[in-house]
Amino acid sequence: MKDPIQEEIIEEFSVFDEWLDKYDYLIELSDSLPPIVAEHRTEEYAIKGCQSRVWVDAKEEDGKVFFAADSDAIITKGIIALLIRVMNGRKPQEIVDMDLYFIDAIGLGENLSPTRSNGLVAMIKQMKMYALALTSKA
Repeated sequence: MKDPIQEEIIEEFSVFDEWLDKYDYLIELSDSLPPIVAEHRTEEYAIKGCQSRVWVDAKEEDGKVFFAADSDAIITKGIIALLIRVMNGRKPQEIVDMDLYFIDAIGLGENLSPTRSNGLVAMIKQMKMYALALTSKA
């Protein structure tokens, strides 16, 4: 099943032919990330397996999950901004089951360095773990 938000992202990235332009767009997206509260920029919220520092937090409101995140690297921050855009405001189980097909569709997976790819996988895993934890609370 096609996801409207992922389709939107694929559409946005389709205007760029060069990967450098896509990186510039990711950097632009990093500005759209709402700031994470200072007390969540700690080891407890840090994602293991990322080359750069990435902090993610999730909260549940009215049965839906909302994420906040930050990173000290702008490209990573842009990537997490995309993940949040796709996963935010959904039911926990929906996030757990989600196929993030936009990653391959925009060529993100194949154009990241191995360490960044590992970081991407770690970010997705952590966000799905948060959703899973919130599912068990429900």
